[in-house]
Amino acid sequence: MSKLGDLGARLHRGEVGYDFVGNRKIWYAVSILITITAILGLAVRGMNMGIEFQGGAVFTTPKTSVSSTEAEHAAEKASGHDAIVQGLGTGALRIQVSGVETGQADQIKKDIAQDLKLDPEKISAELVGPSWGDQIANKAWQGLAIFLVLVVIYLAIAFEWRMAVAAFVALIHDITITVGIYALVGFEVTPGTVIGLLTILGYSLYDTVVVFDSLKEQTKDITKQTRWTYSEIANRSINSTLVRSINTTVVALLPVAGLLFIGGGVLGAGMLNDISLSLFVGLAAGAYSSIFIATPLVADLKEREPQMKALKKRVLAKRAQAEQAADTAADGPHGDQHEDATPAVVGPRSQSGARSRGRGGKRR
Repeated sequence: MSKLGDLGARLHRGEVGYDFVGNRKIWYAVSILITITAILGLAVRGMNMGIEFQGGAVFTTPKTSVSSTEAEHAAEKASGHDAIVQGLGTGALRIQVSGVETGQADQIKKDIAQDLKLDPEKISAELVGPSWGDQIANKAWQGLAIFLVLVVIYLAIAFEWRMAVAAFVALIHDITITVGIYALVGFEVTPGTVIGLLTILGYSLYDTVVVFDSLKEQTKDITKQTRWTYSEIANRSINSTLVRSINTTVVALLPVAGLLFIGGGVLGAGMLNDISLSLFVGLAAGAYSSIFIATPLVADLKEREPQMKALKKRVLAKRAQAEQAADTAADGPHGDQHEDATPAVVGPRSQSGARSRGRGGKRR
């Protein structure tokens, strides 16, 4: 078995683990810092909305030896607006100019053709009205709102309202960070970006629901035992699914990273950046929030219940009693310790003792 597989098995059995829930204040602080940075970036720089949302014109030239820089200067000179030029695989250029009205498009096309020494009849023009962009933006917001409402309702029914609230907070966390990164980097927001944002929500929920399902199973009849508190069982749930979450996230990030860094960066296919950046940032943020935000937040909310408070008091009292009995036995003659003085196990359970007894027992 590989080292990662062996670690996953030990995490699942509870032999090792990290106290995610116990250190939740650290992760809350990290998330708050990242979120504030994203919000500031959004407030200061704003979103670089694409032509689909603010209207404009797209001119496609025939195959040409003109550089993208020359075409950009010519388009900005002809239109008086900022232009974005992308090279196509056929050797043609795609010139995008925002804020252009319908009546200006023909003259801008002629001016661009004259500066670049191209035939204006071979330059195609596509106009996008701002009203169409507003409709797309409104539909995107409506789709997002409907999605969030349905998710909260489903999680409240399938699990409980506290888990629904925690998942909702994690989703808002992921969206805010992704949008803030877009603002800071300055990438153009297109319909592909919206598709990417909606896609990452599903990935984020997947990891969250996996942990919640494990937590729901392990906390069944939790008040009938006095070995672990709710927070400790929540931490065991995170550790038991940790390697699975890492594997699914890495597998999902690899092709997206190829689109973003190789396709968009090395090969210069800028249109791939629209969707790949939102997917890359959103997938990473979703994996983080599922482990460090959603489940610890559920533990915080559950620990406020009177039943969970009473359970925690009983668990701590039993551990204190066991420690006192162990100290008393250690101070006795010959340092003998009785079986009833064995302290309760705190945190992940070790099964080595159970296996040893199983090997030493008699067969019937």
